Amino acid sequence: MASSGGISDQLFVSVKLESPRLAELDLDPHLFGSHPVAGSWDPCKALPLERAAAALWDLSCVVPSQHEPLDFKFVLKQKNDSSQCIVEEGPNRSLGCQSNEVEMRSAVFKLDEGNDVLECKIQVETEMLSPFDLAASWRAHQEYLQPSTVRGAHDVTINTGLEGRAKNGFASGLELDLEKYVVPTPNMDSGVVYAANLTENPRSLLQTGSSSNNDTTKDILYNSTKGDSSPNHYAKTMKGTTEGHEPSLEEHRAMFVDRGVGSPNFGRPTKETFSVSNFKLDSEAKDMPAAEGAVAAAAVADQMYGPKEDRKLAIVLVGLPARGKTFTAAKLTRYLRWLGHETKHFNVGKYRRLKHGTNQTADFFRGDNREGVEARNEVAALAMEDMLSWMQEGGQVGIFDATNSTRIRRNMLMKMAEGKCKIIFLETICNDKDVLERNIRLKVQQSPDYAEQTDFEAGVQDFKERLAYYEKVYEPVEEGSYIKMVDMVSGKGGQLQINDISGYLPGRIVFFLVNCHLTPRPILLTRHGESMDNVGGRIGGDSSLSEAGQLYSRKLASFVEKRLKSERTASIWTSTLQRTILTAHPIIGFPKIQWRALDEINAGVCDGMTYDEIKKSKPEEYESRKKDKLRYRYPRGESYLDVIQRLEPVIIELERQRAPVVVIAHQAVLRALYAYFADKPLEEVPNIEIPLHTIIEIQMGVAGVQEKRYKLMDAVHHTMGL
Repeated sequence: MASSGGISDQLFVSVKLESPRLAELDLDPHLFGSHPVAGSWDPCKALPLERAAAALWDLSCVVPSQHEPLDFKFVLKQKNDSSQCIVEEGPNRSLGCQSNEVEMRSAVFKLDEGNDVLECKIQVETEMLSPFDLAASWRAHQEYLQPSTVRGAHDVTINTGLEGRAKNGFASGLELDLEKYVVPTPNMDSGVVYAANLTENPRSLLQTGSSSNNDTTKDILYNSTKGDSSPNHYAKTMKGTTEGHEPSLEEHRAMFVDRGVGSPNFGRPTKETFSVSNFKLDSEAKDMPAAEGAVAAAAVADQMYGPKEDRKLAIVLVGLPARGKTFTAAKLTRYLRWLGHETKHFNVGKYRRLKHGTNQTADFFRGDNREGVEARNEVAALAMEDMLSWMQEGGQVGIFDATNSTRIRRNMLMKMAEGKCKIIFLETICNDKDVLERNIRLKVQQSPDYAEQTDFEAGVQDFKERLAYYEKVYEPVEEGSYIKMVDMVSGKGGQLQINDISGYLPGRIVFFLVNCHLTPRPILLTRHGESMDNVGGRIGGDSSLSEAGQLYSRKLASFVEKRLKSERTASIWTSTLQRTILTAHPIIGFPKIQWRALDEINAGVCDGMTYDEIKKSKPEEYESRKKDKLRYRYPRGESYLDVIQRLEPVIIELERQRAPVVVIAHQAVLRALYAYFADKPLEEVPNIEIPLHTIIEIQMGVAGVQEKRYKLMDAVHHTMGL
């Protein structure tokens, strides 16, 4: 990757030549032209086409999107005499930039001065792809893909052919059983934890016992049902939360984001130009910027939603049971906390279990069970009161996690929030029967509601009855500001609908959610092998590996081959510094992507110094850093908070990926990334332990986030971290 400031797409070129007769001749097809990628008009440097079948040759390469128009031709060379060339007849072929095209045109070669003519069928296909799309689909092109460079730095580097390991003698001596290298995980629980158990404790219930303001709840429910109950009424209710601006009819129109495996696209319900807050789309603007752009989630949100605001925000989940609400809420909470927003997750089910116990059967959730409805609304109001009280004490974003499946319930919440915070409903919809069955069984397996149920299948049946009762009274969100996630958890595409969304933070939330999914995959985090600066105790720099670091690089290559042998769409991410690139070098058979955003924290004027040297020559800086490592910024350098901000696009891309990723980076960077996955407070980030020569495997999926650590070897020298 050339720069953290943006990731330019690459033009993938696929050339196929077909000729049954050519297979009988002692000639090989080549391609040359006006660009270095095509051989620079020098027949001796022409690129050979590889034989893919008896009568088929092909070639694939990558060209930077900013390249000049490329002129080229085909040439035939004698197998044993490359000086003898036969150039195709006719004008030069031309290849434009930034285009998706398929061209079918024959190539004609005169084999001698007579009438012996050879005609070959030619297909040239071009497609604009991001480096990440190339990495995700690299397997189909791995024998042909050539690395492209921008300003001398490779965008995507792919090692192909497993023969490289034997040729280079990469022997690691790694045991076949990787479990022998597993070590305890000091920071994060490696087991499966029910997500609702990690939410905020119900302080109103814990402080007052079983007492509650039941009359207040009933009054709110009564008042919320009086008057106009149409969607327009709810839009009017939200008028006070839009800074005095009443949304126009154009602004009330829903905006749809179709979400496939690749980057999301904006589609429109009408052909007319319309706006949602400050973001405008005309009838030609269909593409939303891909998540992988450096600062895409930030810069585009800034452009789209304007400056930051200090207002309180409540994200109110809506959806039937087993739709992934709690998982989505937990993920969003973790993301916002990592960005530095004071965020808490309030789960109404936790309140219900504390007040009414865990032995409630499906009948408790019937819509015509008045006592059950009142009890559930009561605990919902208690949770909302706790959340609003916390906001008054300084909290910024509250995630309110419950089914909230009726307009009466949602109107109650809006009445309670009036003048205190802005509400955005987040509705999760899933129509995939396989996903629902999996979620139901996982819910029964993990939920405290069924902890005492000895018959698992009976528990599943009870939960399905509960679900059926909810379905009878369910009313989709049509009021106020909302985000709808439709079939986005199955991994088969989906749709994000947003309505009346404005503000900096809601914009960030939308960009995060459009990239979230539940596809299980591991993310492997590891520091580079020990470097020469590690040995000398120097910070920063761009030194090469020590002997121990080189040994680790070989062990890591062996580990990756064994751990990901069935995951051939995995990719390797490194920084642009040579110690990470050299650590990744022995890894064969996976695409390698360089991120400048993964570079070590910039130590500024202290780069290359030891801490003793800093203490002696810059005692004020040494003491300032010691007092507050999180916020301390090196002169002309960075702080940990700066690193977190530049890593946001990396997090967005890691969330978007459906295949395993190996991240080879640096201590400060990995501390920040690990803090995101482990949901660690920002104050702890500078002190998180990320040892050398150890692999941290983060398993992401429907069950949440689990961790496993592998220590491949001990560090020879004690190294101090930034």
